[in-house]
Amino acid sequence: MLVVTLGWLLMGSGSVLAQAEGNVTRVTAEELATAVAAAQPGDTIEVTGGIYVGSLEIDKPLTLIGVDWPVLDGENEGTVLKITAPGVTLRGFVIKNSGDSLDQENSGLAIEAADTLIENNRFEGTLFGIYLRRAHNSTIRNNSISSKDLDVPRRGDAIRVWYSNDVTIEDNVITKGRDVVLWYSERMIVRNNEVSGGRYGLHFMYGDDAIIENNRLLDNSVGIYMMYSRRLRLFNNTIAGNRGPSGYGIGLKDMDDAIVRNNLFLDNRIGVHLDNSPREVDSVGLFEGNVFGYNDIGVNFLPSVRNNQFTNNSFIENEEQVGFTSGGNLVESNVWTVNGRGNYWSDYAGYDVAGDGLGDIPYKSEKLFEEIVSRQPELRLFLYSPAVAAVDFAAKAFPLVRPRPKLEDTEPLMAPDVPTDVPALPQPSRAGGLGSGLALLFLAAVIMLLPRLRIQFHRA
Repeated sequence: MLVVTLGWLLMGSGSVLAQAEGNVTRVTAEELATAVAAAQPGDTIEVTGGIYVGSLEIDKPLTLIGVDWPVLDGENEGTVLKITAPGVTLRGFVIKNSGDSLDQENSGLAIEAADTLIENNRFEGTLFGIYLRRAHNSTIRNNSISSKDLDVPRRGDAIRVWYSNDVTIEDNVITKGRDVVLWYSERMIVRNNEVSGGRYGLHFMYGDDAIIENNRLLDNSVGIYMMYSRRLRLFNNTIAGNRGPSGYGIGLKDMDDAIVRNNLFLDNRIGVHLDNSPREVDSVGLFEGNVFGYNDIGVNFLPSVRNNQFTNNSFIENEEQVGFTSGGNLVESNVWTVNGRGNYWSDYAGYDVAGDGLGDIPYKSEKLFEEIVSRQPELRLFLYSPAVAAVDFAAKAFPLVRPRPKLEDTEPLMAPDVPTDVPALPQPSRAGGLGSGLALLFLAAVIMLLPRLRIQFHRA
């Protein structure tokens, strides 16, 4: 039975009130298809529990509000829900059990229209979670998304945005998907999300003027990989534990005029990997106020990378603070002191007589073993062996074998500069993740305490 009312509507799980513009129809999930077919554009359908089985299409501007978590169950066939009309709102549903065909891109929700609002939903056991195609001005907010229990390459993307400009993705929790793919879409905002247990936390391509802020990207193969875009803004993110085969916290390939500011890069294989970024001769990449802590390599450069500026960053106990592939020329091509401010280096052995917080002698990275490893990466096997100390001691004792400095920071900082407005590392939720969770929490605590533990060296 359909009950039609007008006026105020209790929305979501019962916590927010809003004025309905059209008719309000109250149904159970089993009656949803009939209600959608009978509704007029602008109507609201309130679904009060139950289970709808099969696929469903929304082909007119409607607002669908779930109360007590009604379920849309695709029974492991095809796409569960498709939206083909602009101006649709979907809130408060469990969407589960899409098909598992990658070539057909079976999804929990496929959106092919603009001005869509998808918020406060749960996606469970879907191949692709939310798939936007030419869905400009859409918002994906406060959803939880988890993929099917498949090997990572067999999963679909938790969120895929394709040719959709001015999309906002915020406050979502994504676990064990494949990637979050954001391609051919301009002016995107991605903020306050958590992405963990996947392959690429975020994968950008051809996405100019994107803002990525206040996200947590944890325990993926790669935290963020960004390609062929301009004017990226990456602010106040926590990027930790990304240790797949490449293991980049972030990777930038052919990125122009990127600003990477106030991020934490902790316990990744490589904190930041730079490949031909920036690509245009008059472009500059700016890295400011970031912490690179306890990574295998803090920042890694491919050959011919130039026009990057590093200032007020903190390089803390990385196995290799800065690495480069054979043939790079970091000293002349990139800048490590900007406007009289360099970076903090935990292995700096200088002093600060003036007490102005800046070292009185330049920091130089010139370890012979690191240069050898850049040419023969397999020698990293000996990283913790006595051979490393022996090789570097020989380089200091015999100037004939001293390597060329990889970089020179003329105004190194005496204390780390740690951002305080980044997302906190999560408390471990499972016994199996207790060890790694506690380890990351310990690293974060050590970094925050470093300014109090610093030692300044003074001449007698």
